[in-house]
Amino acid sequence: MILITGANGQIGTVLSAALAERYGAEQILVTDIRQPTSPTGRFELLDVTDKGRLRDLVGQYGVTQVYHLASILSARGEKDPSLAWRVNMEGLLHVLDVAADAGMEKVFFPSSIAVFGDGIDLQMAPQDGPLLPQTVYGISKVAGELWCDHYFRTRGLDVRSLRFPGIIGYQSLPGGGTTDYAVEIYHAAVQGEVFRCYVASDVKLPMMYMDDAIKAIFDLMDAPKDAITIRQSYNVAAMSFSPREIYQSIRQYKPEFQMEYVPDYRNEIARAWPDDLDDDAARRDWHWRPEFDLDAMTRDMLAHLEVRYAAR
Repeated sequence: MILITGANGQIGTVLSAALAERYGAEQILVTDIRQPTSPTGRFELLDVTDKGRLRDLVGQYGVTQVYHLASILSARGEKDPSLAWRVNMEGLLHVLDVAADAGMEKVFFPSSIAVFGDGIDLQMAPQDGPLLPQTVYGISKVAGELWCDHYFRTRGLDVRSLRFPGIIGYQSLPGGGTTDYAVEIYHAAVQGEVFRCYVASDVKLPMMYMDDAIKAIFDLMDAPKDAITIRQSYNVAAMSFSPREIYQSIRQYKPEFQMEYVPDYRNEIARAWPDDLDDDAARRDWHWRPEFDLDAMTRDMLAHLEVRYAAR
């Protein structure tokens, strides 16, 4: 049985369906703090800060793998740092401890480009470099990477992790991240609205289409154990662009689309993150290759969102 925490989130909703398609819905246990509108597989309420509840579910269902997605993201985390630390840190430690005690096969932990900050090469963040984040979310991810490595070294727990860039998908709305503008802009374009972008026109960030994000997770988790040489977290990259570039990409298909720039506190967070990521280690160890560039993503996003909004 595979357990997913934070299954109602942007990645969780898509990953749950992908895992159910791959292994069968009866093998998937989706959990969150709220009931989903249409769960994939079995559903149980779970607050990851409740270690006893987590342990009970693992024992009840015979869980052998965990995809730990429950997290407070960057923008929301800055508004409530104590909540972000409690959910992100306590939740991960509970998962790692319960998984190690249960002798689980594998655990997946998503990290983020939010781990980068001062001292990093902003043009191309290396796999190994200083991790001095400027947000509570980033701090929790750095600590989380180190805990994953610690549990592998001291308890033999096969924890695997990816440093995700911004994730863009049509399947659900984002949940409080700095890179959310790159999802919201497509919704505005399809609905004929002027988009007010909170990141300045020239701020370039690494991004990834949801299809590639799911592919990266599966590629990593399918790799032989002895192929995994990095137990903190792998950089993974797909494309990099600024708000101006994504706007221009959309305008090829929606020439009437308009955007305004109204930078706020999230712009400063974005400026502290790198333009691109060096993911040579992922390409070497488990043959990572993305499939979508900016134009391919724009075509697919607009096509799916057109269908969604036409049906309303």
